[in-house]
Amino acid sequence: MAQIRKANGIVDWLDQRLAVIKLLDVLMNKYWIPKQINFLWAMGVILTTLFSVLFLTGLLLVMYYKPDTALAFDSVNKTIMQEVEYGWLWRHMHGVAASIVFLIIYIHMLTGIYYGSYKRGREMIWLSGMLLFVVFSAEAFSGYMLPWGQMSYWAAQVITNLFGGIPFIGPELVIWIRGDYAVSDPTLTRFFMLHVCLLPIVIIAIIAFHFYSLRIPHVNNEIAEELNFDLEAEKYMLGDTKGSKVIPFWPAFLSKDFVYISLFMIFFFYLVSFKFDFAMDPINFDPANALKTPAHIYPEWYFLWSYEVLRGFFFDIGSIKAFDIGLAAFGIAQVIFFLLPWLDRSDVVRPAHDRPLFFIWFWVLLIDLIVLTVYGKLPPTGVNAWVGFYASIVFLLLLIVVLPFITILERKGAKQ
Repeated sequence: MAQIRKANGIVDWLDQRLAVIKLLDVLMNKYWIPKQINFLWAMGVILTTLFSVLFLTGLLLVMYYKPDTALAFDSVNKTIMQEVEYGWLWRHMHGVAASIVFLIIYIHMLTGIYYGSYKRGREMIWLSGMLLFVVFSAEAFSGYMLPWGQMSYWAAQVITNLFGGIPFIGPELVIWIRGDYAVSDPTLTRFFMLHVCLLPIVIIAIIAFHFYSLRIPHVNNEIAEELNFDLEAEKYMLGDTKGSKVIPFWPAFLSKDFVYISLFMIFFFYLVSFKFDFAMDPINFDPANALKTPAHIYPEWYFLWSYEVLRGFFFDIGSIKAFDIGLAAFGIAQVIFFLLPWLDRSDVVRPAHDRPLFFIWFWVLLIDLIVLTVYGKLPPTGVNAWVGFYASIVFLLLLIVVLPFITILERKGAKQ
């Protein structure tokens, strides 16, 4: 009892000075979540958990990593993997988390599309989430460079070259990003700074904004029902917990999330212990060599769909170079998802299974993304090149033309 009174005294002392009880009410105890949701709504907290794993294991790895082209490869593959106690575990956890985080991001993103969680006041939630995806992509790429293996070097060569296609400033921008005329020691140092310092700060800031934006229009639900949260919360507070359509974030909702996190971490540590190879490119275990180009260069699996869009348009049209066409298509592919709330012209928010045309569109889009991902890893020769080309066209048409068209039809049908 004495310890409880002492703890209460500390809380009261802090509350008088920092209003911690009111803060907890706003963020947790009196922040209301719809009951009509499923396990897919746990992806956000799983992403937060994975980012925490990445951050902590990254701190442990950076203690022994050398951001120098002469030392980087050995510092990872010899010092960390062979000499540092449990260094292999931290690297496996970091590598697997870096790969799995994109699987969860894609599930989270597709869930938002399926249930229409980007419309009717939730545009900022969607935009901040997409911005988080872009920054995570930059963080992943900068981290992929750090082992300074063959794929690290040549991926950096390819990606930095992309900026050369920007009109007027392209060539100078490539030199500025690399810090040299070629990918070299200054390039590695710059990307090391981005990976361990600047981008994590940006990610933390965007995560905070993303969570804040969720507090305004509230979380969507499976049936896209617009709830009167004040009325439903009042019911819950008066004891009608069964009749109310909402539950508090803490403890009711978050306790369920803890179950999902626990199940996910079992899966995560199974991958870390037994199936970590998928997150480690075998070619990257060869030291970087500017004089030996790998037979087939391709990025990690989570970049393959956009990479295939880039190379799918590598053909010349008159005086327009293939690189310029591919770069334009690649740029559109990166931006197009940001515009989804406005490309969807429907007036209502409903899950895809209540929107027949949109339901078909969603699954065609998903299948096309899988095709782009599969063929993005294959050499762009023969039939592979044509499949990639047509799949890229289908992807762009689905978002730019088909989505506005079918959602306008939905809107007209609803008015009739």
